[in-house]
Amino acid sequence: MRRRDFYPRFLLPGGVWLVLFFAIPLGITVALSFGSNDELGNAVYGWNPQNYADVFDPLFLPVLLRSVGFAFGCGLLCLLIGYPVAYYIARYGGRRKHVLIGLVVLPFFINYLVRTYAWVAILSDEGLLNGVLGTNIQFLNTPVAVIGGLVYGYLAFMILPIYASLDRMDPALIEAGKDLYGTPFQTFRYVTWPATFQGVLAGAVLVFLPAVGDFISAELLGGTETYMVGNLIQQQFYGADNWPFGAALTIVMMIFLMFFMVFYLRSAAKAAKAEAVA
Repeated sequence: MRRRDFYPRFLLPGGVWLVLFFAIPLGITVALSFGSNDELGNAVYGWNPQNYADVFDPLFLPVLLRSVGFAFGCGLLCLLIGYPVAYYIARYGGRRKHVLIGLVVLPFFINYLVRTYAWVAILSDEGLLNGVLGTNIQFLNTPVAVIGGLVYGYLAFMILPIYASLDRMDPALIEAGKDLYGTPFQTFRYVTWPATFQGVLAGAVLVFLPAVGDFISAELLGGTETYMVGNLIQQQFYGADNWPFGAALTIVMMIFLMFFMVFYLRSAAKAAKAEAVA
């Protein structure tokens, strides 16, 4: 009985933390999303579902679609870059595995905002990249710069789960594929990829979710034509003083991300059941 009482008490601090700093603020945001502004521009609670209809207004819909497109492009590039890196570290890293993983994580010891400012200096019209190339190409204020900033910011989130999947994978499976006269591509397609798919899916979630709501890269590396939903939410709270509409945007984005997360959890549960049966 004492053991049974211990664990709920052990979880109590975390539960209180979640209630105070997640559940209550979320409830306030939901309530505020149905509010409106008074004559002085102050947010007041009420019943105004028009805020949610305005989210899908043709004026704002391109921003939502652009955010999803940028996040999808970021996830795809992170996969194309991160999978070979993770594969090399897991298969050929040897004693240097931990050092190489440390180098992957090393940029996260520097604040994300500072790292993005560094890219501003590199990509500016008179920056390092144009100086090295001897050109005067406009890199900033373009979708390429924004997606590049997102990839740089979240690449490690793709590499780490893929590396974990590859590191847990039995090398004998690859050798068995070769023994069955499978080409390198066939061995990868039918052996390595299925064995690491859950790692890829986890990396996609870890990259896509924060990338959709990111606003630093679009703010510093892009312009008004590359603004994402995070910039729009920030503008509603700190520029337009339209907190109810900003709250409605936040809730809509959270619902969209929740569906994406549910898809991942169901896929992970199916994979766990398949492994248990096997």
